[in-house]
Amino acid sequence: MRPNSAEIVRTLVAGRLPGLVHLAHRPGPHHARHVTDADGRVLLLVPVASHLAAALQPAPGSGDVAVVLDVLDLPPAAGAPGLGRAWVSGWAAELRGDEARQGAVDFAAVEPTGDLLDLGTRFRLFRFEVVEVRWERAGVVHRVDPVAYAEAEPDPVHPVEARLLADLAECHGAQVTEYLCRQLGLTGQAPDGPPRVVRIDRYGLLVALGRPGARRRVRLAFPGPLADPAELPRLLPPLRLTADAHPPR
Repeated sequence: MRPNSAEIVRTLVAGRLPGLVHLAHRPGPHHARHVTDADGRVLLLVPVASHLAAALQPAPGSGDVAVVLDVLDLPPAAGAPGLGRAWVSGWAAELRGDEARQGAVDFAAVEPTGDLLDLGTRFRLFRFEVVEVRWERAGVVHRVDPVAYAEAEPDPVHPVEARLLADLAECHGAQVTEYLCRQLGLTGQAPDGPPRVVRIDRYGLLVALGRPGARRRVRLAFPGPLADPAELPRLLPPLRLTADAHPPR
């Protein structure tokens, strides 16, 4: 089992990666601080004194402003494959009153920044419901159903993936290598080096075979998807054995 396209897009646009905002018939793109709420709607925290804030103001006599959020995955380690690029689009409108207060709560659940205390003075909050979703990987663009996107959940492992990979390599390297060789049926010393975990998601591990930079990769699935990264030791035996051998004091 592996993440589907809707889950990947929800993960990319969740707010942990930098994003660019494109506006129809306006100069750009613009760097933007963004998150998505529980329904997948995009929230943009925009400085009042900025080109983006000016561009997001609708022209006289028109309604909301057409917006595209563009997010590119940043691989967690050298040699790790990227998850691709996501574009989500909709019609952005500034939040005011009770909607702005609820939007600030939703934003803080992902990024608890103190700048939210300055809404209405130094910052404005805009929101748009996603009406079109595209995902690009390896030069191929896939259209994703907006309903499937809204119902998907961001991968809870993605925000801490780089730290988990470093921990596996630095603190549990020998145990992880032994586990991977056993799972993959590898015996003896591989001439191109041991297998390496290059990505982790809620469904399993992506393992690279061969020298660094090689494209031979296989997936090892967990028995079930992770609901929280803290569950990883339960599903990955080398971490469980290490934790059992060194119980917390």
